Amino acid sequence: MKITVAETAGFCFGVNRAVNIVEDLIESGEKVATYGQIIHNDQMVEELKNKGVRTVTDINEVSVDENLVICSHGVPDEVFANCKEKGIKVLDATCPFVSKIHEIVRTAGKENKAVFIAGDKEHQEVIGIKGSTSSPVYIFSSEEELENILKNDEKLQNQPSVAVSQTTFNEKVWNNCKKIFKKLCTNTVIFDTICNATSVRQTEADKLSKESDIMIVVGGRHSSNTKKLYEVCKRNCDSTYLVETDKELSPRLFVGKTRAGVVAGASTPAYIIKEVLKTMSENLQSVEQEQETETVQKSYEEMTDEEALEASLSALSNDQKVVGVVLNVAPNEIQVDIGRGLAGYVTAEEYSSDANVDMTKEVKVGDKLNLLIMRTNDQEGTVMLSKRRFDAIAGWDNIVTAKNENTILTGVVKDVIKGGVVVYTEGVRVFIPASQATLYKSEPLDGLKGKEVKFRIIEIGRGRKAVGSIKSVLKEERKEAESKIWENIAEGDRFEGTVKSLTGYGAFVDIGGVDGMVHISELSWSRIKNPSEVVLVGDKIEVYVKAVDKEKKKISLGYKKPEENPWVIFSKNYSVGDTVKVTIVSMTAYGAFARIIPGIDGLIHISQIANKHVNKPQDELKIGQEVEVKITAVDEEKKRVSLSIRALLPEEEKVQEPVEETKAEETAEVVSEIPEEPVETVPEMPTEPVAETPAEETPAEETPAEETPAEETPAEEAKTEE
Repeated sequence: MKITVAETAGFCFGVNRAVNIVEDLIESGEKVATYGQIIHNDQMVEELKNKGVRTVTDINEVSVDENLVICSHGVPDEVFANCKEKGIKVLDATCPFVSKIHEIVRTAGKENKAVFIAGDKEHQEVIGIKGSTSSPVYIFSSEEELENILKNDEKLQNQPSVAVSQTTFNEKVWNNCKKIFKKLCTNTVIFDTICNATSVRQTEADKLSKESDIMIVVGGRHSSNTKKLYEVCKRNCDSTYLVETDKELSPRLFVGKTRAGVVAGASTPAYIIKEVLKTMSENLQSVEQEQETETVQKSYEEMTDEEALEASLSALSNDQKVVGVVLNVAPNEIQVDIGRGLAGYVTAEEYSSDANVDMTKEVKVGDKLNLLIMRTNDQEGTVMLSKRRFDAIAGWDNIVTAKNENTILTGVVKDVIKGGVVVYTEGVRVFIPASQATLYKSEPLDGLKGKEVKFRIIEIGRGRKAVGSIKSVLKEERKEAESKIWENIAEGDRFEGTVKSLTGYGAFVDIGGVDGMVHISELSWSRIKNPSEVVLVGDKIEVYVKAVDKEKKKISLGYKKPEENPWVIFSKNYSVGDTVKVTIVSMTAYGAFARIIPGIDGLIHISQIANKHVNKPQDELKIGQEVEVKITAVDEEKKRVSLSIRALLPEEEKVQEPVEETKAEETAEVVSEIPEEPVETVPEMPTEPVAETPAEETPAEETPAEETPAEETPAEEAKTEE
């Protein structure tokens, strides 16, 4: 018999979250009480009870030293209010999907809208939803009940209202109810609040029950979503049974069955599902052995060739390990001989977990493969085999050993999913949470897909579930690289680094195990307000070491390239006497500054703007205007440039300017300052944060020296912006 287990069987997100909250409190040594059953599963509740968790139905039962955990189904608002009044410490484990419904009906109450709830009025979740609104509430569990409510009070059909459903409500019934609302209640806003996990489970159960001879639904009998699964399966498969544990299974249930399906409610622990599957396998073997005893009475010597072949196939049980010799290799299938003259087949899907595997390149005729029997076909005399599952069993042993010995494993990231990534190693699936997938939280997970990674196993759960950590290995590698860098680093060394974080005063760059800081003044030859104008987190940049303080473990890095210094570019391409086209960028009382090239501004003194007296620069020029000027002076030492429009005017048009007394700093000799080339001495480094937490410090003393206070003299204002 073939047993198929639904992929979504077991704890849903909300249930898993609630159980984890309770177990975390237990591990922390806290006393715990839950308001009602934390989840609707007696076995799980009993397990938690054995760990000291009490179940209460009244907040007056809670002692002062206990933490009250609200169950996953939620409670009315008044429970929270009463707890706050009594000073009870509350941890809310309400499923986020249920909390969303509470907020919808709470808002409806504020807007004076009626509330329709599709669900079981006695269920804890529905009671909690009803208790979260001040509006009139109408509860129904079927299309007929909804129609009766609307017919008995026709005013409801025109009244503004909202409609929600219990998260585990039957999806088919809900869809029919929505049609009724749309037909009769034009002022009703409908919210689809059936949990996606519930919807997926019911869809999967519907499909699986249509393909099976017998369906086993595992879960608590008072669990709403489990009962809905039973109803869905029962419609398609008469032999549908709801069991809470494997103790309720009997071999007689499987007599004459060939295909069994297994689904489980969202509050069913994984270990119970595992026990049910194990007992089912044992019961099936017992049935098959009895049938074999009744039908096979002859010894192999007395059988015909056909009978011997059939008997040999019957002796091969599922999950039996065999060795197969490759007879033929095709792109989608391998044919093997497993002895006794029997031929077996391994499909590409059962050969490897890698969907892109090319078996024709990996396997050749004559190779021996370790395989696991999946099923036999008595009529055709063939056996379906799996190398992938055999490897997974062997790989799992390595996983357990790696966990016990804290060894490092290697695997390939196959998928990026919500909450982390999935890595496969030796055919075993390992989940890596997002918090353990990268060294830094800011690093995206998408870049890991398809990459080979090193990781450790940090947790092994029920049902062969393994959790790993890439981060722990990266931290060790970083620490080792850090040690080597501090041992050998020197001023002038160049590195290709990765920008890890940005602050208002610079960028922190990982140079291969150690973080150094590039001050904002070192990011660009032009003045910038924020490092993000030049670099972003994750950028790969080339930096050089400006200064090293090994005692304080601080590194100052440079990023600006000397050959990109605007003064160097200007000196190579421009000389005194050249005529150039410039752009007016700013004005002062004594002249205008004009952009020659990016990073280089020259001063056109007010006396050099026109061939006549000018009261103020704005009378002749405007910001953004392009004009032709002559370079009249260049101060190499102070890196200043003087420009003149007047010098380009014809000699005969020039008139004598009246002689006026001017301040020395307002003469034509005032020139624009150009940023100097980097000097050899390293400026005092800021009080940098520790490499691991660069964003915490913002040293005040790091205000760039290039910034010019507003009260500076005109001569100082003539300096080029860096």
